[in-house]
Amino acid sequence: MEIKLLSGALGAEIEGINLKEVNLGNFKTVNDLLLEHKVIFFRNQDITPEEQIELAKLFGPVEEHAYVKGLEGYPQITRLIKDADEKNQWGEGWHSDVSYNVTPTKAVILKSIKIPPVGGDTVFSNMELAWDTLDDEIKKIVINKKAEHYSLGAGFFIDNYKHFESNGNNSEEYSNSHPIVRTHPETGKKILFVNWTYTKNIVGLEKNESIEILNKIFEHQSRLDLTCRFSWTENAVAIWDNRSVIHYAIADFFPGRGLGHERVMDRIAVLGDQPF
Repeated sequence: MEIKLLSGALGAEIEGINLKEVNLGNFKTVNDLLLEHKVIFFRNQDITPEEQIELAKLFGPVEEHAYVKGLEGYPQITRLIKDADEKNQWGEGWHSDVSYNVTPTKAVILKSIKIPPVGGDTVFSNMELAWDTLDDEIKKIVINKKAEHYSLGAGFFIDNYKHFESNGNNSEEYSNSHPIVRTHPETGKKILFVNWTYTKNIVGLEKNESIEILNKIFEHQSRLDLTCRFSWTENAVAIWDNRSVIHYAIADFFPGRGLGHERVMDRIAVLGDQPF
């Protein structure tokens, strides 16, 4: 096994592991890599949807998206398609997947099916390091507070995207509050658990103060020295600890840029626990 670090903050590309062969007997190796590096990448992994689901189940129960219909025959898998003539791409903007749920996603396994010849990278930011490096005065304000995370409703995930359909569940917006500083259930590390897309207010603060502090935190979370960036190739797999990172799917390959290419990814998510 060879481990290539992507940055000083987080992220590692792993060579020498065939994800088809990961099972209960050797899963600890993969999980330890994930806990250490927060997001891990594997190239040349021609896994089937069934194998992707079985891999996800090693991490825990698989969840279906709150609003979006899954892949035909595999409702646990959300196929993310950006047509060549579309500008919008699912996953733009810094976020932690479904942070608005009572039990936000634990981990995500994303496999590339078709990628553009240039662009379409994904950036990840280390929220354990973000907490460690946060301004002390802001730390004092938020350490024991909660923030409200909003789902934004089905339209946010469906209306501006050609290939996404409703799964027929409730389409209304809902919200849940979580500690701004959560504790990692496996490592005990402290994590800055807010994000630009879904976190809208700090519970117990006046609106203006809440907005001001959140904006400072969001700016801090996007610092380049907290991030790593992955350039996709076909049949690459990313596994990230959704508790410890936020991520951003870059849409820089749309027609207006003189490019215009299709991008197809298969996403599966693992049910998490309630943040504490």
